[in-house]
Amino acid sequence: MKADHALAPLCAAFGVSRAGYHAWVKAEPSGHTQADALLQQQIAVIHTHHRGNYGAPRICQELRQRGTPCGCKRVARLMKQQGLQGRRPKRFVPQTTQSHHDQPIAPNRLAERPAPTDPNQVWVSDLTYVATAEGWLYVAVVLDLWSRRVVGWRAGPTLQTCLVLAALQMALRHRQPPRGLLHHSDRGVQYASGDYRSRLATAGIEPSMSRAGNPYDNAVMESFMATYKRECVAWAEAAGGYATRHEAALDFFCYVETDYNRERLHSALGYKTPVDFELQLN
Repeated sequence: MKADHALAPLCAAFGVSRAGYHAWVKAEPSGHTQADALLQQQIAVIHTHHRGNYGAPRICQELRQRGTPCGCKRVARLMKQQGLQGRRPKRFVPQTTQSHHDQPIAPNRLAERPAPTDPNQVWVSDLTYVATAEGWLYVAVVLDLWSRRVVGWRAGPTLQTCLVLAALQMALRHRQPPRGLLHHSDRGVQYASGDYRSRLATAGIEPSMSRAGNPYDNAVMESFMATYKRECVAWAEAAGGYATRHEAALDFFCYVETDYNRERLHSALGYKTPVDFELQLN
């Protein structure tokens, strides 16, 4: 307005004196304004560190954990002023598994169990696929249902049973669970195969499978896969996609070991990371 009108008429219109206007221009920013500016810097750092995946609730929780008291509404307001927002999940569309095979199907024992109260009581498993310039990369994952921690995984060019067996072997080697653990998966032929069932039996693990055509029975695992696609794969695709399967597998490793298990705050865990959630037992 000042560029279009003389100062004197503007001051008269708004009922302020010229001296008052000049005093306002020269005044230092208020304490609240300065605090907001500092908080905006911290918000931007956290938002960038997590590759734009965090929205106001998780940024607010991380600020609190760093010793900066704040409210989610204030964080949301300051993010909006900077044009920042978290990556929004797409509408959840579960994928059913092709389970037309003649292998034995385990009942859905997970539905009968109470929620786990400690690690290594229930593991859930699934596999997904990622496009690369060389062709599909298949990724098998084993997740601890209590802590949401990825405890085993394997990536490769094949959907054969050896892929899911390798992920299970990693989980068994690292966790050494007690006998009686429940393993839940879909009805895919890899999980129903004789080799996989034999390895579960040898380790004293009880198998459980989702009902036919009902991926919601394995909702936590489905949710992890959707999060991985949104927070990791989508970034690579926006940059042109993966050139090789090795590149995609390395990206999955980095995502799981440096972000998901150790840094990403989970609302289901009281905004703790899976590793910190398990460490609270010690």
